[in-house]
Amino acid sequence: MAEYRISLENIVLYGHHGATESERELGQRFEIDVEIIADLSEAVASDSMKKTVNYEKVFRLVESEVVHEKYHLLESLADKIARDVLEEFSALQAVVRIRKPSVPIAGSIDHVEVEVVHTA
Repeated sequence: MAEYRISLENIVLYGHHGATESERELGQRFEIDVEIIADLSEAVASDSMKKTVNYEKVFRLVESEVVHEKYHLLESLADKIARDVLEEFSALQAVVRIRKPSVPIAGSIDHVEVEVVHTA
């Protein structure tokens, strides 16, 4: 069995997530990476788009959670996306990284990043 890795990197979306009420009210920009490991040998052998991971479907799944839902924790958001990816695409593993550039911390920081790895 071969394992194939598909990555969507730096999906940028606006969402309303955060620990404070003002973060959830005003919203902010989030950057998301999704990495999917799957056995796509059947897709490769048949050269069939129907048997591989549909990149746009992955993007829309991420977009739906980030844009239409509200989470207090980035960990919860990343976890939901990873679980949805495993379920939707029969993946072996899903890795989701979420970066939050605007962090309400009194200090200089580039971003906060949360990563979750789910294995089927």
